[in-house]
Amino acid sequence: MYRLGRYLSRVTDMTTLVGGLAIALMMVHISLDVVLRYLFSTPIPGTITYVSNYYMIIAAFLPLAYAEKLGAHISVEVVTERLPQRIQFHLAHWLILLSAIILAFMAVKTGLEAVTRYEMGAALVEGGTSIIIWPGYFVLPIGLGLMVLMLVYKFVVYVTGGESGLVSSGQQQGTGEVSRPNATRATGESA
Repeated sequence: MYRLGRYLSRVTDMTTLVGGLAIALMMVHISLDVVLRYLFSTPIPGTITYVSNYYMIIAAFLPLAYAEKLGAHISVEVVTERLPQRIQFHLAHWLILLSAIILAFMAVKTGLEAVTRYEMGAALVEGGTSIIIWPGYFVLPIGLGLMVLMLVYKFVVYVTGGESGLVSSGQQQGTGEVSRPNATRATGESA
């Protein structure tokens, strides 16, 4: 189980790197478009289409699983913070399973839509240039699918009580993980 977590961790690190690369390429593309547009009156055709159908989608959806690995998703705990630690711990992990189920349905639906767009050869025309956009539709099911794998892995680690391979030696212990109830803190007091 630990090795599977390490592998999943590496995959999410790579997809996050691709998301960061998409942001960098988007900045270069937009900057070049602005320079060419205002200095030479020749903008790059399709900039808006590339930004909205490729760069932004890659930057938003591929790193989803990485954010889950780090526990960086936003959570609102108005009611649950008042519950005992043990109940919070178990509730958080069962909600991971519920989230995985919902995201799995979303991944399947977006995957089917991506296949439909591929089959129809989806493209947009901007500035007289036809730009294919169907490849961007496949980013959503990939990002959501990887998020589902991350959530299922976390749930299986919870159920089996195994050691998670998601926490690397460079990260603090507990990053991205819900702490066990009644765990002893470094100060010696119980949680």
